[in-house]
Amino acid sequence: MKITGHRLAIGTCLLVTAISTPMAHSSSSDSGPVAENLTLGDVYLSDFYVYDGVLTRPGKLLRQEPLNAEQSNPGAAQNIRLLYSSTDGIDGKDLVAVSGVLFLPEGSPPDGGWPLMAWTHGTVGIADICAPSWSGRQQQDRDHLKFWLENGYAVVATDYQGLGTPGTHPYLATRPEAYSNLDIVRAVQTSGFPVSDKVVLFGQSQGAGAAVATATYAEEYAPEIDIVGVVATGVPLFSPEAVDILHEARPPDRVDPLLGYNLLNLSLAQRIDPEFKLSDYVSDEVMPIALSIQNTCQKDLKAKVIEEKLTYNRVFKQPPTEHLSAAFSRMGYPQYKLSAPAFIGTGGADQDTPPQMQAALVHQLCDAGSVIVSKIYPDQDHKGVVPVSTTDTLPFVEAVFGGADIQGNCENLPF
Repeated sequence: MKITGHRLAIGTCLLVTAISTPMAHSSSSDSGPVAENLTLGDVYLSDFYVYDGVLTRPGKLLRQEPLNAEQSNPGAAQNIRLLYSSTDGIDGKDLVAVSGVLFLPEGSPPDGGWPLMAWTHGTVGIADICAPSWSGRQQQDRDHLKFWLENGYAVVATDYQGLGTPGTHPYLATRPEAYSNLDIVRAVQTSGFPVSDKVVLFGQSQGAGAAVATATYAEEYAPEIDIVGVVATGVPLFSPEAVDILHEARPPDRVDPLLGYNLLNLSLAQRIDPEFKLSDYVSDEVMPIALSIQNTCQKDLKAKVIEEKLTYNRVFKQPPTEHLSAAFSRMGYPQYKLSAPAFIGTGGADQDTPPQMQAALVHQLCDAGSVIVSKIYPDQDHKGVVPVSTTDTLPFVEAVFGGADIQGNCENLPF
């Protein structure tokens, strides 16, 4: 598959396309009072997720406990829920508690510990009940992590700031994702677990962006962590300048199952902009669905969007352009020069983070001097690229843990 040029695109699962698309307002005038904003609060899960002690530094393990059977992952001999300290990625100052898990393989660890991989998950929602350490994982993720566990790799996986723990998850903001990921690596590497000093970052979709972001923030935030590689599939890149591509691909009067992601983005706009009012932009008839992200996970939100046959024109009164510009600034990467080689796998049929978007990111990474191994899987969609790519990612991960000199293909990209 050949994609020419460096034109940027915006992923349909990750962008509120209302920023450039005029929206027709369709709502009932007698629907009664409508809440103006999301309540960015928390749902109590269990005592484990709330830490009342003093947080003294980021990357410290606060407590641990076994996961139950539903939360555990096949292929793991030990399934451990973790609570650890991190830095608030929004203000960059305060310390917060973040949750996650550690999966250890069966058998005895090799000298130096199990090679450690840090998994960053895709979109699950912003409600606390959606935290993977609490609700478990979709089957494809369970199978994917099982693959790595059975090949002798330990897996540590953050929930991300605000998922499960107090505070609202700043959806798609890359610095909170990166800090949460770096600090769970710090926590497990300094707490006596049998894991290696080296780590490979890997993730899908939102998690792919989090993996790349982790590598870009690591040098400044956690230079002591030895990141030897990055694996990203379905990775996003945000560029407001290119929304016209998505506008053309997704007409505002067509039912779009991916609208739930757009509603999640509005929560970040509200989180960072006190002047933002949801009711100024979302139609009265759709407001109950928009507000449901406070206590509904993405899979159920998507089902509701499909059931109600929602279109952009029905959802939005007007485009929240100004407020989303601030949100966009939190979704990017601080730099494009990676200190470790990265494998980026792209599904040629990906409609969530389109190949053009991923191509733009690959070109920027290459132009900055990063070592990139880029491969397209022509027949795979956003999710299908994950299991198919393991025939390439396993030898890549083995090579970077072994200290091999990785030769990228920036001079001969498949795009």
